[in-house]
Amino acid sequence: MEHCILKVALDAPLDFCFDYLWSLEADAPRPLSGQLVLVPFGRREVMGLIVAVHDDTDVPLDKLKSALAVRTQLAPLSAAWIALCAFAADYYQRPLGEVAIPGLPKNLRLLKTTSLDKAIKKLARIDAIHDATPFAMPQLNPAQQEAADAIASASGFAPTLLYGVTGSGKTEVYLQAAAQILAHSKEDDNPAQILILVPEINLTPQLEANVRARFPGVMVATLHSGLAEGERMTHWLAAHLGQARIILGTRLAILSSLPHLKLIIVDEEHDPSYKQQEGLRYSARDLAVWRAHQLSIPIVLGSATPSLETWHHAQSGRYRKLELRERAVKDAVLPKVGLIDLERKAPREQMIEGVSATLVAALKLRMERGEQSLLFLNRRGYAPVIACDSCGWISNCTRCSAFLVLHKLDKRLRCHHCGFEQRIPKSCPTCGNVDLQPLGRGTQRVEESLQQIFPQARIMRIDADSTRRKGSAQEAFDAVHRGEVDILIGTQMVAKGHDFQNLTLVGVLNPDTALFSHDYRASERLFAQLMQVAGRAGRAAQKEGGSASEVLIQTRYPQHPLYAAVRSHDYDTFATELLEERQQASFPPFIYQALLRAEAKEIKIALDFLHEAITCVDYPGITMNDPIPMTMTRVANVDRAQLLVECTSRPALQAFLKVWIAALREMKTRVRWSLEVDPVDI
Repeated sequence: MEHCILKVALDAPLDFCFDYLWSLEADAPRPLSGQLVLVPFGRREVMGLIVAVHDDTDVPLDKLKSALAVRTQLAPLSAAWIALCAFAADYYQRPLGEVAIPGLPKNLRLLKTTSLDKAIKKLARIDAIHDATPFAMPQLNPAQQEAADAIASASGFAPTLLYGVTGSGKTEVYLQAAAQILAHSKEDDNPAQILILVPEINLTPQLEANVRARFPGVMVATLHSGLAEGERMTHWLAAHLGQARIILGTRLAILSSLPHLKLIIVDEEHDPSYKQQEGLRYSARDLAVWRAHQLSIPIVLGSATPSLETWHHAQSGRYRKLELRERAVKDAVLPKVGLIDLERKAPREQMIEGVSATLVAALKLRMERGEQSLLFLNRRGYAPVIACDSCGWISNCTRCSAFLVLHKLDKRLRCHHCGFEQRIPKSCPTCGNVDLQPLGRGTQRVEESLQQIFPQARIMRIDADSTRRKGSAQEAFDAVHRGEVDILIGTQMVAKGHDFQNLTLVGVLNPDTALFSHDYRASERLFAQLMQVAGRAGRAAQKEGGSASEVLIQTRYPQHPLYAAVRSHDYDTFATELLEERQQASFPPFIYQALLRAEAKEIKIALDFLHEAITCVDYPGITMNDPIPMTMTRVANVDRAQLLVECTSRPALQAFLKVWIAALREMKTRVRWSLEVDPVDI
């Protein structure tokens, strides 16, 4: 009987593919690259991806195991998709199988085909060709129309930064550019697909509702980790088969199979959520740019506060820059930003449970006028820590270098790093003092304080604790949009992407800690965060007799230049100065980095491993910094250290990493280590 050799990628920490034997039966089709295959691996049967089919192999045939079954119900994954996974694996220094296989829906990787068969039958009942004519697209202003036309008319690889102030109508530009591209491909045998990425799951429902309303005849698929496995399978399959014309998703969507992709849009491209922080530590934004280059299609990176890397590319001419300098709604203006100086001793600035008297008065004024307010505090829980005044005991996590956060409503102390929790002690564990005090403030404590100050107000808190139940976040945002909330309190979940039409006041609590962070990206992130949350105010035209939109930032450092840039909404100057500082200090984007992390039961063991890692390869042009403990040294009873590697050349760094990784794998150690290319948290 004739046979062929299947080269199969498996989800295993081995940097090569495996050869399996496949017997060719009479009249049976030959397996194809891109098909999934069930193979024996050790004592298990696992699903793999065929990346090549050969007639011979260097391995003796009697040493090869036979593949068990090829999944023929599914159309093969394209060569372009495999090339995308191969690039990601090569660049981020991971095996191909660890990229390709986890990028597929979980139900597709199961041994049984029941879920796949159901999804295929479900999609077969839906007409694959839909009417892409948009429904009642709003009139764009001249700047928006120019941007939409420029995006839609671009040919080949055309990376574009859509730089627009908050509320400038970037989403409308996306949709109308997408409408033009879909219309142009209407008569094609393979109608175009559009991929729109957003940084967080809670931003997808609002965008999805908008897209479905505008394109009622187009199948829309959503891809994010919040979907049930069966639902994710159906949406992924609709995209893979080309039936879904518009695909919305978070970072994992960049690895989805899209055979007719013609445009990629990355909204809020600056957001750190696009960087995966576990497993394959990839940047969805960077992979999106590479995928657009691979397919020779346009890509749009949209932001009011672009990342410095993107801004640098735009300033140098590598990316085209389209600007939206005005808000899209007529008579809607950017909010006035004011600073509340917490160091002043004037009576009117006395604090009421962390909220200044000036801010309290502003909240009261908005309530009297029937307008909404938002208080932003990027710290959930009731208080960051509880302490004993008598002996100095504080609620440390016994497993981490962190405090246990007080969650008063749940009556628990909880670690936000390892998940450990315990009951709130009735007395100090050290001295028995019953008067334990919360220190600092989280969103729960601010909510409690405001309910006491404004007993008649409709107050809602939106953070990771209040939105644990599936769908609860969207229910909360819908209540705000319906006008059922007077004061909204939230973390970064509320800071971006939401269009609150009646919100005229934003108050920012406790932003100063980021001013003195060891992280060189902290000021960039704080500026973006403040500009994004400020942009929630004044998005609609000002009502007659209504309040002008306003942002009030409580700070002890009102003279800091970052706040001056926020007050003037001057990202251009801020980014230019920050880039100059980065260049002088040899920080990205003027240098390229990789970070080797080591975990062990004792910090000395981790540091010893990193010191040995420095000496295992001698490579010119590479700078290796001294190994140091990580800022959060201990998490879940594991000590962690890091080694930062830098180089002025990206190709040289990549070449070194390949040699270095091979040497590290040869080292005999019990240390658990991982490598991150282009780290965002150092």
